[in-house]
Amino acid sequence: MNSEPPTARLAAGSSVLLASRGRECSMTTIRALWGSTHPGPALVVTVLSLAIGIASGLDLWRLVLLVASVFANQLSIGLSNDAIDAARDRAVGRQDKPIAMGVLSRRLAFGVAAGAVVAALLLSAPLGPGMLAAQALVIAGGWAYNAWLKSTVLSLVPFLVSFGLFPSLATLSAPEPALAPLWAGIAGAALGAAVHLTNVLPDLDDDRATGVRGFGHRIGVRASAVLAVVGILVGAAVVLLGPVDGDLAAVPWHGWAFAGAVVLVAVATGVRCIVRTPDRTVFRLVMLAALLLAAQLVATGSALTG
Repeated sequence: MNSEPPTARLAAGSSVLLASRGRECSMTTIRALWGSTHPGPALVVTVLSLAIGIASGLDLWRLVLLVASVFANQLSIGLSNDAIDAARDRAVGRQDKPIAMGVLSRRLAFGVAAGAVVAALLLSAPLGPGMLAAQALVIAGGWAYNAWLKSTVLSLVPFLVSFGLFPSLATLSAPEPALAPLWAGIAGAALGAAVHLTNVLPDLDDDRATGVRGFGHRIGVRASAVLAVVGILVGAAVVLLGPVDGDLAAVPWHGWAFAGAVVLVAVATGVRCIVRTPDRTVFRLVMLAALLLAAQLVATGSALTG
């Protein structure tokens, strides 16, 4: 027979219920935070950092710090983007944005984004001052785009700079740090342009309604799509020929295979933009092209370091 007083049983039940609700709220907040980081692109860029780190021949501990620091920088840029854009997202009824929907507070998002910046810089510091400076520049570019540049004709610039510098995050993390070869920077910048242009295509109307007029908005859908395809093709050509100093006869068979796959992705991107209204699929195709080119670097074998 249970001799526990009813009030004690009620208090115990209430405590369990409150604890359960607390856990549920915590999980909701974590899911909302993760959803506000732009998780797909963040993971793709993190995988790209792993690939260029391997292609640069980094030791395991350097590779781990590189990947972790890039992941942190992507979290900070994604969260700051949604926090800054919350009012605009709310105005156009975005249902995929936790901050705009009131599920996540802007204050918490900014706090976690700031913490991610600190984490990215602390993780970069042991890899050397060059890597730390490059990482800081990439993060500054991402935040500047979110806060201001996305609404100007210069919206493309942070992507050209950050993606152009991206291969150097790996080579600057090496025991003998150096900037990545010029061809790698050109390939990164070309892909960065394609990433930016295809990312804004699905949101052109919503952005115009809220006063955002970046480079892609000004040149229009068709020109943006064409430039994005050109960016993919330039990236493919540069990654194919750069490691062999332009000697076609020295390109290995797998180099041609990867380049062919990227060309197919470029064609698919162009066709998709022609036959139907651009959507998130064209952006995903560009990210696929970036992953294929990164895999090509790994298959080439330390192509970034010679």
